Amino acid sequence: MLAIRIGRRRAAALATAAVLTGLAVPSLAANTATATGPAAQTTADYDDTYYKDAVGKTGDDLKAALHTIISDQTKLSYDAVWDALKTTDQDPADSGSVILLYSGLSRSKSANGGDSGDWNREHVWAKSHGDFGTATGPGTDIHHLRPEDVTVNGVRGNKDFDDGGSAFTDGGGSLTDADSFEPRDAVKGDVARMIFYMATRYEGGDGFADLEVNGSVDNGSDPYIGKVSVLKTWNDEDPPDAFEERRNQVIYDTYQHNRNPFVDHPEWVGAIW
Repeated sequence: MLAIRIGRRRAAALATAAVLTGLAVPSLAANTATATGPAAQTTADYDDTYYKDAVGKTGDDLKAALHTIISDQTKLSYDAVWDALKTTDQDPADSGSVILLYSGLSRSKSANGGDSGDWNREHVWAKSHGDFGTATGPGTDIHHLRPEDVTVNGVRGNKDFDDGGSAFTDGGGSLTDADSFEPRDAVKGDVARMIFYMATRYEGGDGFADLEVNGSVDNGSDPYIGKVSVLKTWNDEDPPDAFEERRNQVIYDTYQHNRNPFVDHPEWVGAIW
């Protein structure tokens, strides 16, 4: 069953790649030298350069090496996140819109704000899980900040991630219950890889909490998010597609100048957790 799901995801990713090639991302285009697509080319390049101190390691050694690598980044202000998301999450079929993470809807870039019908800045690692708010650093790291409908953002709240729950308006197939949230199938892996990025990037330095993934839900204000077993499964079942890969490249080229290593190497999730 897992192999079938992965095959379907890869087929969808290849179809999306044809649309994405029209987007203006000069650095990504420059690195795409073969018909295998940007991920195959850039991952090999970065293994010899960006990831050279991590390749071949596992467990805590791999996590520590990746932490050092990805901590070298440009930090954005919370206001700057608005404009960044209009580029990183641009709808490949409509340059004037962004794709909303959980609902999958396309919404005008200009409809950002805090009112019903607007989209706002969703912290995938809920900001109360570590009490970092919107502080420059984890609170403004666009590797885990995504556009989302204001109401849907409120439904997710600060819930941990798990399977199960009930559908809700404009959820796009996402589910929720009293203590957890399950995103739609097409972005489950995206969510997992954002969570694992945060747990690797923020290890208690810079005055921020040591963020960790655990096996619980209802973690409240503790610097933890669960469930690790479910997130690992989502990472396996929904591998990176062209949209997620392009997003990672744009963040690296244009904004933070660091990468989410789990988009480039999803297998590193299992090597660490």
